[in-house]
Amino acid sequence: MAKKEAILHWADQTARRIIAEKGNRKSYVIAAGITPSGTIHVGNFREIITVDFVNRALKDLGKDVRFIYSWDDYDVFRKIPSNMPQQDFLKKFLRMPITEVPDTEKCKHKSYARHNELMVEEVLPLVGITPEYIYQSEKYQNCDYAEEIKIALQKAKVIREILNKFRKEPLKEDWLPVSIFCEKCKKDTTTVTGYDGAYSISYECECGFSDTFDIRKKGIIKLLWRVDWPMRWYYEKVDFESGGKDHFAAGGSFDTARIIVKEVYNYVAPTSIRYEWIGIKGGKQFSSSAGIIVTLQDLLQIYEPEIIRYLFAKTRPEAEFEISFDLDVIKIYEDFDRCERIYFGKENVDKKEQLKQKRIYEFSCVDKPPKKMPLQIPFRHLTNLVQIYEGDIDRVLEELNIKKLDKKKVRARAERALNWVNLYAPEQFKFKVQEKVMVKVTEKEGEALHIVAEKLKKQKFDEKELYEEFYDICQNLNLKPQDFFKAAYRVLINKEQGPRLAPFVLLLKDRAVRLFEQA
Repeated sequence: MAKKEAILHWADQTARRIIAEKGNRKSYVIAAGITPSGTIHVGNFREIITVDFVNRALKDLGKDVRFIYSWDDYDVFRKIPSNMPQQDFLKKFLRMPITEVPDTEKCKHKSYARHNELMVEEVLPLVGITPEYIYQSEKYQNCDYAEEIKIALQKAKVIREILNKFRKEPLKEDWLPVSIFCEKCKKDTTTVTGYDGAYSISYECECGFSDTFDIRKKGIIKLLWRVDWPMRWYYEKVDFESGGKDHFAAGGSFDTARIIVKEVYNYVAPTSIRYEWIGIKGGKQFSSSAGIIVTLQDLLQIYEPEIIRYLFAKTRPEAEFEISFDLDVIKIYEDFDRCERIYFGKENVDKKEQLKQKRIYEFSCVDKPPKKMPLQIPFRHLTNLVQIYEGDIDRVLEELNIKKLDKKKVRARAERALNWVNLYAPEQFKFKVQEKVMVKVTEKEGEALHIVAEKLKKQKFDEKELYEEFYDICQNLNLKPQDFFKAAYRVLINKEQGPRLAPFVLLLKDRAVRLFEQA
């Protein structure tokens, strides 16, 4: 890949910055992660795919990459998301690790956290993302971080002074950067009562239980988030990690983590980029706790995997954008198809635009780009066909006369077109072809429709020719074209507007002829 081509995309620029900042090495560690305390929505997915693009960019430069994804599933269960079943039952699990919270969905996974994790792990390969998963509950409970926790405890004063620089109210003198889950009630309603300066720590819990334990032997202790994050940078030797704008706010967790990892663990913070929130078309933003959730599974009902990747590849991480489910879906499919045609040299653009679109297309592919351009059936066309044939995808493929090699791809797009029509298309976009004429038209309108029917039986038309025929008929009968079009739609679908009339009539073929003859 040419250097000029690679540097056009933000992921390639980021990969080069990692190499410049971390040194030109053979291998790098890049990271992402989230707490599975609620359904993982498409807003969270932005972090995953942002890091995946950088992963691919580094590999294109010949680097070995370890892409780790941390499930912060040893975090405390602070709040019950509004979409979780059995809300009252779940109250007794508040303040426990989220791995202790039962799955109240029908699938009954081993925990609520695991339920949310699997929803992501099972779908990510469909969009070409396969990170190495790290489960923080296992890491902490196995005491893997014992040495790092000891360092943080020994340097509690240093950490406290760093955090106090960004706080209005300073932390207390006896503050320690840890929380402990009570061994008896499993909640973090504990207070540290003593620390020996090495591995032994004492605590008491609101439930009345107290104990002293060795942090190398009992994994019930956890670093607080602002210390946990930089500790893991050091432990995993992370070279790159992105973060949402909340983490990158002045005095936010990235600011403090960058200092803590240097002062406490003598490690330089990873190269990073900030990503912006994304919203649902209409102004809402994603929120698991508020039940405003669109998952990757939801997106895959409407968008092909390549188009999901395209939405993120064509937008810089720091730019806001909205996930559309309205008529914009058609435009997004058209834009992706254009990008694909440019990649394969089937559409001419200037050199700069060609390089830009080619790289976006490469990042959009689930795997490597195909060797030849796939068959393109416009999404708009399919939305009409799936309605004409009342959801029968086999009949749609038969109408399109699709070759065997292309059937899988076209079927997948047709199924998504049907899903979009059923779930999200505006009412004025939907239609049902009539079995018989259910409306009355004027004598002149009926005459015009009869003439169209006769002409359709006698000769073949393309779209342009048929439109010209419509206007000629209207002119000869002194009929307003708008009245003719309304009459045609009312006869065909019992609405006054619908798909573009000429191509629609050509798709309907004999069905249009039969209905026009009845008018």
